Amino acid sequence: MLVVGLTGGIASGKSTISKYLASHGAKIIDADKIARDIVEPGKEAWKKIKSSFGSAVFNEDQTLNRAKLGKIIFEYPEQRQVLNAIIHPEVIAETQRLIDTYKRDKTIPLIVVDAPLLIEAKMTPLVDEVWVINISREKQIERVMERDNITREEAEQRVASQMPTEEKIKYAHRLIDTNLDKEETFKEVSKLWEEIVKKKHDKGKKS
Repeated sequence: MLVVGLTGGIASGKSTISKYLASHGAKIIDADKIARDIVEPGKEAWKKIKSSFGSAVFNEDQTLNRAKLGKIIFEYPEQRQVLNAIIHPEVIAETQRLIDTYKRDKTIPLIVVDAPLLIEAKMTPLVDEVWVINISREKQIERVMERDNITREEAEQRVASQMPTEEKIKYAHRLIDTNLDKEETFKEVSKLWEEIVKKKHDKGKKS
């Protein structure tokens, strides 16, 4: 069974591709959802964040105030490293557990690890192939402005805070171009599905 790591920058269309693959029968492991779940009140990562960042980054109900924490790690990059050292190991462990669980189900044709920080969090050893969403910086900025209703300058800052797409591409086994319109992109992904996933799945059923 093929395990794919799907990654791309902000507003690259990664979620759309992920949903499309899920509609074809792929099992999706959402790294962002795992990261949200592990910081729920009382959990180990939550305790470590409280110890490292203090109570100021929490709401009255003790849930994490993502806006406050986000502001700190955006302004102080060294604090981002502290947060990543708390979050990434737990996300990796849970992702591996889910991969192992899904691999037992031989009816699943493809496992997709949907992770914006697949490369940065050193999650690539968990997957067989890395699929990178290829989008131009200009298109990214336009989409972020439209989606989040922010200024161009703010959008540029958000895009600049991430690993550039050109850098991610160096790790890619396959590229999915989302500069195209949605239908063209879906055709591209559908072709990938037929070529790789169906072939591997059919081979697995024969053996």
